[in-house]
Amino acid sequence: MTQPPPACLSAVTKRLVGKTVLCDFSLTLGAGEVTALLGPNGAGKTTGIGLLTGRLRPDAGQARLFGLDPARAAARARMGVMLQAAGLPDAMTVAELVTLQSGYYRRPRPVAETLALAGLSDLAHRRCAALSGGQARRVQYALAICGRPDLLILDEPTAAMDRASARALWSTVRDAADDGAAILLTSHDLAEADALADRVVVMNAGQIVADDTPAALRTRTGGSVIRCRSALPPAIAATLPAVREAVRDGADLRLVTADAVATARGLCDRDPALAALRIHDATLEDAIAILLTPEKGLAA
Repeated sequence: MTQPPPACLSAVTKRLVGKTVLCDFSLTLGAGEVTALLGPNGAGKTTGIGLLTGRLRPDAGQARLFGLDPARAAARARMGVMLQAAGLPDAMTVAELVTLQSGYYRRPRPVAETLALAGLSDLAHRRCAALSGGQARRVQYALAICGRPDLLILDEPTAAMDRASARALWSTVRDAADDGAAILLTSHDLAEADALADRVVVMNAGQIVADDTPAALRTRTGGSVIRCRSALPPAIAATLPAVREAVRDGADLRLVTADAVATARGLCDRDPALAALRIHDATLEDAIAILLTPEKGLAA
């Protein structure tokens, strides 16, 4: 018998404060896959997460966790959630809080294992009130993973963390996916999404505008980025061969292009004083910037 997907939104519509945030929106998460849900503020990402976690109910369509209504305890028990804004009880120690949360699950990890995975072993006896912002985020991650979830939802997981702590967390997220968990990640750190995600879903105004691998998105939306010192106005630079986007970035002129050679030749022809020309591969951030530019974006 085929198992239902870990999480699924089917033709969902959701209105909040009289505004339609999601309309006929569908998204399915696969086991063993890290899906990055990206887009600008107000795109509908938080609403989608609210529907999946059962905090919100759809006005139309259907939300399912493991084939069940997200409000059902049997479904929620298989899910771990790390929200962007979540407080911790000041008086409890890290170990006490993780022990308490672990007690809600049938097959929790040993507390020592959870603390180690979250990089908290040395902070086990520290009270939550004394934690830094990055340390508090690691505690919230520990609370999300302590029950061995089959679905892990991470909303801006490394906000306030230093880069070393963030990379350590990335490794454990990748391990969870390799062990078969479905992971849904939202992040404004697109390097994080690029490093972790098997699949990137880009949202804008309540709709999916792209759904592909990070590498495929980079390929579809340009290919290369040119930076140079040039007095050429971006509006003129945007008319050069193969240019997808042209903007002023500090002292540099920055161009996203589908053909770096053709664009570079055009630059040299138009600006004899051109200097400091550098070419590199487009990043996921470059790709998403193109997708979210209405006159230049590509269909999903």
